[in-house]
Amino acid sequence: MAAMKPRTGDGPLEVTKEGRGIVLRMPLEGGGRLVVEMNPEEAGALGDAIKDCVG
Repeated sequence: MAAMKPRTGDGPLEVTKEGRGIVLRMPLEGGGRLVVEMNPEEAGALGDAIKDCVG
């Protein structure tokens, strides 16, 4: 069962390792944060996709 955590306001971009997963917390325009949990393979694929877009 997932732990209930209080909602926090806007904050910096954070990437942390929690257990076996990697958690990305990204602030959004208009307030709030997007929270995504992924495994290391998915995180690597996301990093590669971002690098391809940035150049």
